[in-house]
Amino acid sequence: MRTDPRPTRESIGYYYPDTYGPHRKPAGGNPVISGSPSRRSRLAGRIARFLYRDVFVFHTETVPPLAPGRMLEVGCGTGAFLRKMAAEGWDVEGLEFSERAAETARSFGCAVRTGSLEDFPDPGRKYDLIVLWMVLEHLHDPVLGLRQLRRWLSPGGWLVFSVPNAGSLEFRLFREHWYALQLPTHLYHFSPGTAKLLLERCGWKAERIFHQRTVSNIAASLGYLLPDQGPAGELARVLRLFPERGGWVPYVLFPLAYLLSVFGQTGRMTVWAR
Repeated sequence: MRTDPRPTRESIGYYYPDTYGPHRKPAGGNPVISGSPSRRSRLAGRIARFLYRDVFVFHTETVPPLAPGRMLEVGCGTGAFLRKMAAEGWDVEGLEFSERAAETARSFGCAVRTGSLEDFPDPGRKYDLIVLWMVLEHLHDPVLGLRQLRRWLSPGGWLVFSVPNAGSLEFRLFREHWYALQLPTHLYHFSPGTAKLLLERCGWKAERIFHQRTVSNIAASLGYLLPDQGPAGELARVLRLFPERGGWVPYVLFPLAYLLSVFGQTGRMTVWAR
C-alpha cells in the first residue's frame, strides 16, 4: 500500500531531525564491571540470558543461524545492532541517512557511511548478511533498493528486514489512527503477501516470515484515539511513546503478543529472503 503525496529525497530530511527516535537510540554496549562476579550474580546472569534467549523471543531482530561473516546494516542508526553482531564475531558495516547518528556509531568503533540506499554507489565488496530494521517502508524506491542489495550479496547470503504489517488486525481496527502509518516518513506499507510480491519482483524469494511478538503498536494507536486535551491527554502522550519507552511492560504483555503472532495478527513482521 502506497501513501501519496510523497516528500522528495531532497526534502525528506526535514522529517528526520536529530530528535527522531532511531537517530538518538543509545548504541548499547555492556558496562565494564570490576572484580569477579559472585555466584549469585552469575546465576542471575544465566537466568536472564535463558529468559531473553529462549522465553521472551520477540523476533524483532531475528537472523538466520549463520557463521560470522560480513554484514551490512542499512539504516543502522547509532550502531546498537552493529555492536551486538561485532561482539559475535561479525565483520560489520553500516549505512545511515543521518550524519549525527552515524557519528555516534563511529564513536563506538563502527564503520558507517552516510547516504540513501537508492543513491549509494557499489561498496566494492559482498556481504553474507544484509539487514534493514524498519527501513524498507522509508525508502523512496524500494524496488531499486532491493535490486541494489541483491548485487551486494554473496552467493548463499541472506537478506533480513522488518516492516510494519499492514495486513494485521490492528491496522483494520485503528485505520487512520494506526501508529505504524507514521506519515510522511513511512512511504510504503506492506502485508505479508505484498512483501513477497515485492521480493519476487526484485529477484528475491521470501524464505520465512516471523510475526513479531509485540503489541507496542496497539498501545501507541490507542494513544492516537484518545483526545489530546483534558484528563486523557497525559495518558495519550504516554501511550504514544510506548514503542520507545515501554520498559518492562512488553514482557508482561508477551502472552497476548505471542497469541496474536500465532495467527499472524501482530503489527510488525521480520522477513528472511534469499
